[in-house]
Amino acid sequence: MVTALFFYLFAGVCVASAFMVIAAKNPVHSVLYLILAFVNAAGLFVLMGAEFLAMILIVVYVGAVAVLFLFVVMMLDVDFSELKQGVLQYLPFGLLVGGIFLAELLLVVGAWTISGNLPQASAAAATNVDNTEAIGLVLYTRYVYYFQAAGIVLLISMIGAIVLTLHHRERVRRQSIPAQNARTPATAIEIRKVRAGQGLEP
Repeated sequence: MVTALFFYLFAGVCVASAFMVIAAKNPVHSVLYLILAFVNAAGLFVLMGAEFLAMILIVVYVGAVAVLFLFVVMMLDVDFSELKQGVLQYLPFGLLVGGIFLAELLLVVGAWTISGNLPQASAAAATNVDNTEAIGLVLYTRYVYYFQAAGIVLLISMIGAIVLTLHHRERVRRQSIPAQNARTPATAIEIRKVRAGQGLEP
C-alpha cells in the first residue's frame, strides 16, 4: 500500500513536471521543472530497486546536465518570444509524432501486460551480483560502443555551450601562443644604458 502510494506520488509529479517543461513561458522555469522531473524519476528508480540508476540520475543529470542547461539559458539571453512565432504551423506535425510515440508505448505496455513477462524489478534479480555490478557488466561488454558514443555526445554539448557563451572583447589582452613561440632573445630583451640619476625616458 505504501509502495503504491509513493509510486503514484512520484509518477504524478514527474508527469506534471514534464508537461510544465514544455508549457512554461520562462525557459529558466522550464529547466527547474526538468530538475524536478529528474528527482521524481530517481524516486521511481528507487522503488524499482535500481538505486544505482537513481544516484546517477541525481548526480549526473541534475547535478551536471540540467545545471549546464540552466547556465546556458541564463547566459545566452535568447529572445524566446521571437522563436515561438510560427509554432502553430508545426502543431499538426508535432501532434502526429506525439500520437505515434503514444501508440508505441501503449503497444509495448499492452504486450507486456498480456504476455505476463514483465521486467524484473531489480537489474540483478536473475543473477547473484548486486545492481551496480550487473549494470557495469552490461554497459562495458554488450553496450560499450553506445556508452562511449553517449560520452562523446555529452562532450560535444559541453564544448558547444562554452563556444556559444564565449564572446570576444577588443580591450581584453589575450595570449598568443605562436607569437610567444616566435620570440627570440633579440626581440624579447632590450639592453639600455642608464645614466646615474637620470633614469629611463618614457
